[in-house]
Amino acid sequence: MKFKSIIFDLDGTIIDTNHIWNKATHDLISSKGIILTPELREELSTELKGIAVPYSCAIIKHKLDLPHSLEDLMHEKRTRANNLYLEGLQFIEGFENFHKRVLEHNLLVGVATNAENHTLSTAIEQLKLRDFFKEHIYNFTFVEKPKPAPDVFLYTAKQLGIDPMHCVVIEDSPHGIDAAKAAGMFCIGINTAKNREALHKADLVVEGYDEIDLPRLLKLKSQK
Repeated sequence: MKFKSIIFDLDGTIIDTNHIWNKATHDLISSKGIILTPELREELSTELKGIAVPYSCAIIKHKLDLPHSLEDLMHEKRTRANNLYLEGLQFIEGFENFHKRVLEHNLLVGVATNAENHTLSTAIEQLKLRDFFKEHIYNFTFVEKPKPAPDVFLYTAKQLGIDPMHCVVIEDSPHGIDAAKAAGMFCIGINTAKNREALHKADLVVEGYDEIDLPRLLKLKSQK
């Protein structure tokens, strides 16, 4: 047996959006008159990374004891993030070359993300993601539960026609790694957020795409 597909997360894994979501969160909190200390910034950056907007806003509301409705917080965060997305997106360094190497090894590819429909559509349009993944781009709206539940990874594997045990996931967040492992998939944590400790549950942690040795990875699996 060997790996037959690579499933990518989106934000922070394919596209460089860590700064966008951090800014949307920080501006949302600051607009409520709360001072963002360095400690709070760090805490929120780790705790909220990779989770869907409803859940992140629920955490913010509870942690900061905000009187605002969850719906209002969600609307404001979405609006702020959407505006930042429209300013322009870029690929994570090394992604395009890595994707090319993946196809050279005849591996199938897909996207499994907690991104919402609007931001996902913006990314697909701006960066021509269909050229890379065709129809295999899925978000949490396709399944019952978002990450850290494994649903979206399992759904993507099913659409690709690949057993989960033959899938590699590339993720940049603890919640995404938890979801990949719960799906029974090999997970590579890519340290785009510069917080290596947060990725410690991954099977392999790399600083960038150039550190992923595909021939070695495929050989490692085939020997098991």
